[in-house]
Amino acid sequence: MSLRFYNTLSKKKEAFTPRSGNRVNIYVCGITAYDFSHVGHARAAIVFDALVRYLRHKGYQVTYVRNYTDVDDKIIKRSQEEGVPSQEIAERYIQEFEKDMEALGVITPDFQPRATQYIDKMIEAVKTLLEKGHAYQVDNDVYYAVETFPEYGKLSHRNPEELVAGSRIEVDERKRNPLDFALWKGAKAGEPWWESPWGKGRPGWHIECSVMSTSKLGMPLDIHGGGKDLIFPHHENEIAQAEGAYGKPFVRYWMHNGFVNINKEKMSKSLGNFLTIRDILKAHHPEVLRLFLLSKHYRSPLDYSPEIMTEMENSLNRVYQALARIDAVLEKSPLVDLPEFRLNEIEKELADKAETLMDRFMEALDDDFNTARAIGYLFDLVTSMNRVFGPSDDTPTEAAFACLVKARDQLKQAAGILGMLEQAPTDFFAFKKDKILQEAQVDDAQIEKLVAERTQARRDKNWSRSDEIREQLKKWNVIVEDRPDGTIWRVV
Repeated sequence: MSLRFYNTLSKKKEAFTPRSGNRVNIYVCGITAYDFSHVGHARAAIVFDALVRYLRHKGYQVTYVRNYTDVDDKIIKRSQEEGVPSQEIAERYIQEFEKDMEALGVITPDFQPRATQYIDKMIEAVKTLLEKGHAYQVDNDVYYAVETFPEYGKLSHRNPEELVAGSRIEVDERKRNPLDFALWKGAKAGEPWWESPWGKGRPGWHIECSVMSTSKLGMPLDIHGGGKDLIFPHHENEIAQAEGAYGKPFVRYWMHNGFVNINKEKMSKSLGNFLTIRDILKAHHPEVLRLFLLSKHYRSPLDYSPEIMTEMENSLNRVYQALARIDAVLEKSPLVDLPEFRLNEIEKELADKAETLMDRFMEALDDDFNTARAIGYLFDLVTSMNRVFGPSDDTPTEAAFACLVKARDQLKQAAGILGMLEQAPTDFFAFKKDKILQEAQVDDAQIEKLVAERTQARRDKNWSRSDEIREQLKKWNVIVEDRPDGTIWRVV
């Protein structure tokens, strides 16, 4: 199957053909830097991070651009509330966003332009739109005249009348049409401003992305991405500006990821269900969040809940536990070659799945980047790995172990394309243990002391005290196991 993507513009899957051979340019709308980033921002960042990784795996030379909006109404409002310059607000939350991205293992885009770095080019673009009759000036403001662009609405697939009826358009009686939008905003007291032919002011939000994307990547862009909430008006307006100014197609493939709901409700600060990335990472390993965000098709809505995150964590634990078991055997046994052995039915099944994993995995991703199906193949392979291992900790036969090592290598290669299974199992479980103990406000020394006390209680046949300590440890998610060679404990 050839690589295909669902194009929001055509409302169908299309074979992917870049503008220039195997060179692919991608622009994704980044954050407006006025607050900590939330789980919705994480979904867009991780979906397109994984897409870039996959395209590079397939041999494409990808140029990836994700912008920062560092001048905007929301930033100005926050700066006025805090009594600090708007650029201080923007810089603060850009830095916080980059900390979140590093924690999530998101690759750094090739370019991360900031709107304030492109003011001169935005002014030139507005001039061009005025000269071509696509814009008009009112006092110190400049507006885009939507009725001059007959194709307006082609991305959202609604005509202008429907867009007016179904949208929350800012009311301004000076506009010729309710859908007209600001290209340049005259300065108000206490706001940042730049000199322009229309007086002191600042660019509108929509013109920022049109200029930054085309300045870095030219036209047409191969892929323009972002959340579904940006289809209208932001991306619709980007098209009108870029195609109105330059007279050629703006984007070849539009890709939009679905929303993240919280407990089946739309995420909203007013509802008290607003979850920042760092809120989630306080409770979960970053790969758990990545798995959750890639566990459904990128265009489908996702419902976040504590229960689903626990399910994701348990699933990822199962994968890392299988990898840990293989590492444990590797410490004791040399590697062997699979062809030397006659395999039983279960081992043959695992060998076949490992052999075909990459083909099935890539076929799923080639079909509109279906990460849900691709991840399903990974977990199916892990299930077969565990069947070969069996329930005991006994060392597997050489034949079985050869199959397991091959499966492990294929599993990590495929998962790595999505930015997963990038830690050693020991590091993964150490991270998890530290999180759980930190949350319980205990440390290793306290647990060791209680385990030793329990061991002594068992020697003294004080079973009630032994059980009491076991229950206390269980409250901290610590499980004790009594073995012939002594008692061990682990965090679950």
